[in-house]
Amino acid sequence: MLMQDIRAIVTGGASGLGLAVVEDVIAAGGRATLLDVNETAGLEAVQRLGERSSFQKVDVTSESAVDAAVQSAVSAMGGLNLAVNCAGVGWPKRLVGKEGPMPGDFFRKVVEINLVGTLLVCKAAAAAMQKGAPNADGERGAIVMTASVAAFDGQIGQVAYAASKGGIVGMTLPMARELASFGIRVVTIAPGLFLTPMMASLPKEAQESLGKQVPFPPRLGHPSEFASLVRQVAENPMLNGETIRLDGSIRMAPR
Repeated sequence: MLMQDIRAIVTGGASGLGLAVVEDVIAAGGRATLLDVNETAGLEAVQRLGERSSFQKVDVTSESAVDAAVQSAVSAMGGLNLAVNCAGVGWPKRLVGKEGPMPGDFFRKVVEINLVGTLLVCKAAAAAMQKGAPNADGERGAIVMTASVAAFDGQIGQVAYAASKGGIVGMTLPMARELASFGIRVVTIAPGLFLTPMMASLPKEAQESLGKQVPFPPRLGHPSEFASLVRQVAENPMLNGETIRLDGSIRMAPR
């Protein structure tokens, strides 16, 4: 797909990795709808990005809200051929901590936001893409999911988070196989340590220390580098059914 032809929805699009994706799509001449729970940040972003961007306040755990938002985005943009899932939480909690065992509701909430929320967006996006006209390759669109290196190298305190991201990795191939007949590709990106708003809230010394754990380049990843890989996924039709680690070859220590 050509970037100027992109009609994208991006969850978590008001900040961090999602916002970087939106910025890249807009800069390349495409259109994008930001889906996020942070209304203030979302409206500020579209005001800066201009008329080819729009915002909808959406909780990805609400199936009806996601369905409505996707349909609204399709109507506003005149179609949909790229869905990028960046919404999620990284809440840490030990299985048995000082305050006692992890509440089951905590685990369910993390999985509901990170895994179920991703699924709800993917199925709504796929249904919309199926109705679109294919390009010369027979392609109707691409879906990008965001996992994490924690899906493979989960640390102490990441039982819920790693489970939710591991589930995304597990969905990738079967989803790609199912949607292949409609000309819809599915790729997951598993980022390592990136300079997201959560990371930026840490002291500068802590950020530098974390960055030095990355073999090369020995720094935190830039959100624009995540967006660059999303662009490659959109443009390269042979990328399909795969999880790509974007991590500078880091392998996380137990803690």
